[in-house]
Amino acid sequence: MKVLAIAVHPDDETLGCGGALLRMAAEGASLHWLLLTSIHPSFGTPAEAARQERQVEAVREAYPFATLDWLRHPTAELERVPMGQLVSQIREVVARVRPELVFIPNRSDAHSDHRIAFQASHAVLKSFHLKSLGVRRVLLCEIISETDAAAPLAENAFVPNVFVDISATLERKLELMAQFQSEVQPEPLPRSLSAIRAQARFRGATMAVPYAEAFMLLRELL
Repeated sequence: MKVLAIAVHPDDETLGCGGALLRMAAEGASLHWLLLTSIHPSFGTPAEAARQERQVEAVREAYPFATLDWLRHPTAELERVPMGQLVSQIREVVARVRPELVFIPNRSDAHSDHRIAFQASHAVLKSFHLKSLGVRRVLLCEIISETDAAAPLAENAFVPNVFVDISATLERKLELMAQFQSEVQPEPLPRSLSAIRAQARFRGATMAVPYAEAFMLLRELL
């Protein structure tokens, strides 16, 4: 099986579906990574950009991802990218990889980059496009500090209906998250390693397993 993770920022793939990706890789899946943004001179320093390059390469090898497509749009400025351009770039990758399963950002995350990425991904993965692209399942990811920080409105609710048991891969997920040193937060902030573990424990308890990741099923073609 081919699996594509569409991540807005480096670390979103690990926070949102890292445990599931590691489990699927262990079960023989081919993993693919589409990364939309990177540090830009207007947002960070050259040293920070170089550190991000090293982190992404280390994480790519660790999963491992068979392919990495890095669009390098400036982080926190995705709204400046024409929607048609972003849709075309995502479609090109999906059409080339032809993944059976695609993980995409949640529709109502607090970060505007995430919401724009969802809109573009959703345009690519419309129901009548799935068969021609080889896609059978599309899942929305829960990304701690973004999904839980959405405005408390009914239409923004993240209501998980798919759970992946990551009991065997949680520790490795935390190790990979630690590679993103600039993104791991101190206690008691949400991207601290203990908070990530607590979220996985809470989601696992829902399904009577030690640890899990939660997703919302957007579309499925059987």
